[in-house]
Amino acid sequence: MSEPVTFESLDLSPAILKAVEEQGYKTPSEIQAQCIPLLLERKDVLGLAQTGTGKTAAFALPLLNNIDPATKQPQILVLTPTRELAIQVAEAFEQYAKYTKGVEVLALYGGQSYGIQLSALRRGAQIIVATPGRLIDHINRKTIDLSQLKALVLDEADEMLRMGFIEDVENIMEKTPENKQTCLFSATMPKQIQSICNKYLDNPEQVHISARNSTVSTVEQVYWRSTVHKNKAIVRFLEAEDYDGAIVFVRTRNDTVQLAELLEHKGFSAAPLNGDMNQQARERTVDRLKNGLVDIVIATDVAARGLDVERLSLVINYDIPQDSEAYVHRIGRTGRAGRTGKAILFVKGNERYLLRNIMRHTKSEIAEVELPDAKTVEQKRIAALQAKLANALEHKDITFFNEVAVDLAQKLELSPEDLAGALLALAQASSPLKVEEIKRERRERDDRKGRDGQRNERGGERRGRERGERGDRGNRNSSQTPMDTYRIDVGRDHGVQVKNIVGAIANEADISSKFIGDIRLFNEHSTVQLPKDMPADVLGHFKNVFICKRPMNMTKSTHPADQAGGGQERGFRGERNDRGNRGEGKRSFRDNRGGDRKPRREGERGERKERRPVSFTA
Repeated sequence: MSEPVTFESLDLSPAILKAVEEQGYKTPSEIQAQCIPLLLERKDVLGLAQTGTGKTAAFALPLLNNIDPATKQPQILVLTPTRELAIQVAEAFEQYAKYTKGVEVLALYGGQSYGIQLSALRRGAQIIVATPGRLIDHINRKTIDLSQLKALVLDEADEMLRMGFIEDVENIMEKTPENKQTCLFSATMPKQIQSICNKYLDNPEQVHISARNSTVSTVEQVYWRSTVHKNKAIVRFLEAEDYDGAIVFVRTRNDTVQLAELLEHKGFSAAPLNGDMNQQARERTVDRLKNGLVDIVIATDVAARGLDVERLSLVINYDIPQDSEAYVHRIGRTGRAGRTGKAILFVKGNERYLLRNIMRHTKSEIAEVELPDAKTVEQKRIAALQAKLANALEHKDITFFNEVAVDLAQKLELSPEDLAGALLALAQASSPLKVEEIKRERRERDDRKGRDGQRNERGGERRGRERGERGDRGNRNSSQTPMDTYRIDVGRDHGVQVKNIVGAIANEADISSKFIGDIRLFNEHSTVQLPKDMPADVLGHFKNVFICKRPMNMTKSTHPADQAGGGQERGFRGERNDRGNRGEGKRSFRDNRGGDRKPRREGERGERKERRPVSFTA
């Protein structure tokens, strides 16, 4: 009988083993046990595995083990489809590299300031976790050097295909060293992914991990589709639900603090639990939760690992996890040892694909629930007041207060009912019994069926469409915000498309696509409608933003032809963001999409090694 596999038996460095042990891992998962030895030997690996099988550690630990801390250039590159996953993977690398001196990790994604990323790149980072869009931006700007790259990981390759990133991925891979180690993970193996494997992986070792049913049967699972701000929603749910203790999962350490402060301000007993807290502080928070001194803990996945508190009967996934296994771990904080519990999952319109991943992984249906209405919350508040009054009548001597009440009623000529009502109105000033309905926000366009009859559920990242030449379309500004017309020095002759313009504006100015009006393409320039009185610093910034390898040079236009609509109108519909988010928040633009992508010339990078076709029959 073979010895069980342990992390100690996998030839990892002592520094990495110490970090792994500190994270609470004892034995490797199936995919970790199979992948780590292969990657330590610097072999290419093709992994077919569902989200949530422990892939991050499967590639992070061995690749980190092979790194050279003395070389201050990118040695490991991980491509992820979304900003959230990039952050999550980067944080995992940071945890694993905690005791490996000289190793720096950097996440590159759209929506974050270029200045922050450029400073980090100049300091030198050996591990880069990036979304394809922002990485291409850096490659085109020549702000990143991949010449020393030793390993490339494509994480959730099928998701990148579904979100329209594969062209970008191939473009990136063409710009990396030929002799690097390549690792690809995918839940499914469509033809395009298999084609990439055949083209770029060198005789890969195949690892196939079968999905398993991870449903927690003792936990009632529901989800709420976001129609109002999540801060308002969580207050409603916490007031409406019956629970003893609750844990709320968020994505970042900062969020744990901010949300805990919000809930405390709303009258809840809440505390943060995150990786920035020292061990003593974390233990103290857990003890307070166990002892009933705190009712709600706001936590990250890492901080909550291994948490087992009997009081926990409610789990709220404020931020949906990218990793389906993380979801299972989260809801597993309740419903233990025969106890029942409830798990509520907040899902934004552009996160429905993650919900589907979770249901597929757990082999369970998760029912949708509505936001608790004002009447429900009012009844809860009144019931709580009733319980307090009953407790006061049972345990306190109220003779004095009865005498005061009688005297006040006589002096004010009030009935007992009117006096009681007035006293209640005063008492509930800080915690009102009357609850106003929360105004529903309009659901994102991709949450509803459009005229196409079919929705593209790519996490809300839908391809915008250039429509045919039409007459006057009217104002495409769905928000009805007053607009100015701006001119940019990039037109049809330069290969620009509407999506390039939308992406650049959304990314660089953090302007929601619903505030981008009509876009018109001319031969030598284009125009775009943006909200009136745009700040001068924002306008100045756009002078140096490039599209199709040309500076935008954005200026406010007063030319009659620009105002009236000569040229071709490409009406841009508010909130249709043309892969603008592309799963990573505000999208970075593509300056190589406008028809200037050149096909690879034969012999341009030398001949590639013969690749053995790969396929899964399972």
